[in-house]
Amino acid sequence: MPQSASSSAASGTTPRHRMVDTPGGRIHLVEQGAGPLVLMVHGFPESWYSWRHQLPVIAAAGYHAVAIDVRGYGRSSKPAAREAYGMLGHVADNVAVVKALGAESAVVVGHDWGSPIAANTALLRPDLFTAVALLSVPYSPRGAARPTDSLAGSGGEDEFYIHYFQQPGRAEAEIEPDVRSWLAGFYAGASGDAEPSAEGPRSFVSPGGKLSDRFPRGPLPSWLSEEDLDFYAGEFERGGMTGPLNRYRNMDRDWADLAAWDGAPITQPSLFIGGEHDGPTVWMADAIKAYPATLPRLVSCHILEGCGHWVQQERPEEVGRLLVDWLRALPGGPGRP
Repeated sequence: MPQSASSSAASGTTPRHRMVDTPGGRIHLVEQGAGPLVLMVHGFPESWYSWRHQLPVIAAAGYHAVAIDVRGYGRSSKPAAREAYGMLGHVADNVAVVKALGAESAVVVGHDWGSPIAANTALLRPDLFTAVALLSVPYSPRGAARPTDSLAGSGGEDEFYIHYFQQPGRAEAEIEPDVRSWLAGFYAGASGDAEPSAEGPRSFVSPGGKLSDRFPRGPLPSWLSEEDLDFYAGEFERGGMTGPLNRYRNMDRDWADLAAWDGAPITQPSLFIGGEHDGPTVWMADAIKAYPATLPRLVSCHILEGCGHWVQQERPEEVGRLLVDWLRALPGGPGRP
């Protein structure tokens, strides 16, 4: 793959793959189009591929659309140390990608775990990231309580999935023997059309059980083809699940590292898109209500009716339109001062 900047990637209509160097290793990215840089950051358990619908739409609107494999995923580096997956490392990766692409600034867009990564990227580097769009996970500034302390006992006898992910090797032992089936259930369970589980909320694990015990059984959701699932499964079968899961295992480290930004608002122009039936939209309703204080330059907030967690894949056309409309309204966009 080409290692240096290439105008052909920006000028052509075909997405191009590239590897760029960062302080923490190498980041794989897919780019399309030319113009102001829009950097897209995926969540768990996904890849650059989760932005496959938005890449051409944003490029066609006059932007340099770039989707990365987050550290630990896909073709990007997978450091062995658990602490390598702290938030500051992900922010550094995003900064390095922008610089490697030769851009002076960028808009950052994130989904799921990519949302707090995007939010903290904008918070820590407002000189480089001029606007931020958050999908599915609302912005909530660092608070007084250590994250794992807040999670403990949140489900009574059941265990919240984020707490379940904390112990190294535990979730890997559940997922890695049959990655494809596990991913199918995880994606289907958080889709907007998923029926409620008779065993209880799918975000919790019964004592002695597994997260997959409450997954729905049946056909794939309409937004996910067999070929899409094959792609995702192949990425995790090659790279394993430890790197992606280590993001969850750094929550307390992040809380300590970000102490200087306790309660800090994000002051750049922002956008939020969530799903009506998505867990974080419901659990973090108070965070959305606090946006006038925490996102004082919020341009718009959209809760998509009937949609689940995978907003840019469940509603690709609507999310693409909302992103492009927001981008075009920002200062410095195509045709704007």
